[in-house]
Amino acid sequence: MDQWLFIKINGSWTNPVFDAIMPFFRNQVYWVPLYLFLLAFVIINFKAKGLWWCVLFLAAVALTDMTGTYIIKHNFFRMRPCGDPDFFMHVRLLLKQCSGGSSFISNHAANHFGMAGFFFFTFRMKLKKWAWIAFLWAALICYAQIYVGVHYPLDVLAGAMLGLVFGTFTGYIFNKRFGFAIFGNQPIV
Repeated sequence: MDQWLFIKINGSWTNPVFDAIMPFFRNQVYWVPLYLFLLAFVIINFKAKGLWWCVLFLAAVALTDMTGTYIIKHNFFRMRPCGDPDFFMHVRLLLKQCSGGSSFISNHAANHFGMAGFFFFTFRMKLKKWAWIAFLWAALICYAQIYVGVHYPLDVLAGAMLGLVFGTFTGYIFNKRFGFAIFGNQPIV
């Protein structure tokens, strides 16, 4: 099922526009400025609480990245679709080379869903429906991992779930300990 869905996303459900833009969603050069802007914006507007928000935001990323790399990837090695000698002939690789290392789990998915979860749970009362855009952004990053040929769908699903756990956990800590006073009676989770 995992390979079937991969072939659909990577090989069948394709178009020239996605072929041109999806590789950019995998490259941190294009999305790191967005996160740096977000961190600066929060510090400038929320002062000390904003600084704590940034610390816990970065903690969410660190927890997802370290757990994904040192606990999961090192213990559950799975070849990437583009690097699997029994499967690579089904892959349309849209990058210059296949990434090394384990495919399971996707750290891109874990990190982005960790950030999205933290952002959503700490800003949802202020931004209302707009807070969901963080999950849309994270889902786009995840989809790009499959589309360009470097992860299976299960890799990104597991990464997204791990990210949600840590994003929710760090968001809970921030809301319980600091919270933004301008939100009034914000639910903790």
